[in-house]
Amino acid sequence: MKNIAFIISLIFTILLNLPFPGNAQNPIIQTKYTSDPAPMVYNDTVFLYAGHDEDDAFGFKMEDWLLYTSTDMVNWTDRGVVASLKDFKWVNTDNGAWAPQCIRRNNKFYLYCPVPNGLGIGVLVSDSPYGPFKDPIGKALINNSPQDIDPTILIDDDGQAYLYWGNPELWYVKLNEDMISYSGEPKKVPEFVKIKGEKDPFHYQEGPWVWKRNGHYYMAYASTCCPEGIGYAMAKSPTGPWEYKGMIMDGDPRSSGNHPGIIDFKGNSYVFGFNYAILKQTMSKHYERRSICLENLTYNADGTIQKLPFWSKNAAQIGTLNPFIRTEAETMAYSEGLKTATVTEWERNVSWNKGKKIADRLYVNSINNGDYLKVQGVDFSTGATSVDLNVASLHGGKIEIRVDKIDGPKLAIINIKTSGEGDNWKTITSPVKKIKGVHDLYFIFRGEKELFYFDWWKFNH
Repeated sequence: MKNIAFIISLIFTILLNLPFPGNAQNPIIQTKYTSDPAPMVYNDTVFLYAGHDEDDAFGFKMEDWLLYTSTDMVNWTDRGVVASLKDFKWVNTDNGAWAPQCIRRNNKFYLYCPVPNGLGIGVLVSDSPYGPFKDPIGKALINNSPQDIDPTILIDDDGQAYLYWGNPELWYVKLNEDMISYSGEPKKVPEFVKIKGEKDPFHYQEGPWVWKRNGHYYMAYASTCCPEGIGYAMAKSPTGPWEYKGMIMDGDPRSSGNHPGIIDFKGNSYVFGFNYAILKQTMSKHYERRSICLENLTYNADGTIQKLPFWSKNAAQIGTLNPFIRTEAETMAYSEGLKTATVTEWERNVSWNKGKKIADRLYVNSINNGDYLKVQGVDFSTGATSVDLNVASLHGGKIEIRVDKIDGPKLAIINIKTSGEGDNWKTITSPVKKIKGVHDLYFIFRGEKELFYFDWWKFNH
């Protein structure tokens, strides 16, 4: 019996110490419906600004813009609502927060946002990529035509900034250095103009994304309809002439729309877009509830782009996650059944009335039996002895921490006692089995009814 126990222990130790590399899971966000990806690289981090389809959307129901961040292209941290239509005091509706894009200049961050009801394109400014963003001009920056949607921005090497936008044609204007005004009049990009009765080689629909790389200017966009794929054109100057180069990704019946966002990060190139895969897990009928995906992008020697399959899982993780610093529970590579929420915490006085605001707490909620979250590529280095978890109990339950697979070896089982006080946050410490090396972690939730809220976790040496 001792020999059997020793062998089991040895197998468990081997499993816990094998490296476990992996790729991104598409769609990359599962706790909310996300659309119109606008990635920006800043300080060794990808800031992903996104449209937000509401959970009960039938058509386009979009009230705000979300932010997610990642340093490894696999684990994404939900940063909550970064801006909303309410930030534009001159906007008279709460629906229509369509495709944004953010860019940095002079240590400020400019978020360009289409606003509904033909009001044009607005701009918000912040000192931080996390916000808060404020409206510096109190009116539309672009109010040119009903085509004023889907802004994209390029700052050229000489410092000149260009703003492009439009559906079903492509427009541009030169922005001034302040990034909140422009010079000259908006112009149509002639190569993208559709002329009735003539061939349309560009098949431009909407959702432009402009960038410059190795001296080449690129314009990617939602191409053909419907379904929409991602086409692209190239030019030798930011104003053209543009030459159609083909499809980055063909349209697919699984996704009626698309919207590209393209970046270089840590020596790799990526394209973001969306599909409807999360929606289709629960219903076959089409609603506008989209989910962002990403894929590696490969350039040929002449600067052209190799065509991609429809949202595979080929984007590899870059780097690892450090488990010995506080990690927000809303940092995930993948999850099932979970949502995230934000609550404002107040400093209460003796009469329990709301007092001074302390902070906004973002946490994981809607936790029920069998739900789980996965964190990928966690580097335990030489080992861990315990784990801290910050939770607020509702009906109580358990958290199983497993390694490398959802039914993999158990690292710990943490009991969460019933309290019924959803805002009573407590940190629980639990011992863990010996582990070292790089692994995927699964936090699996067990119990009855809605169990608890989950804010953060941290392993200890």
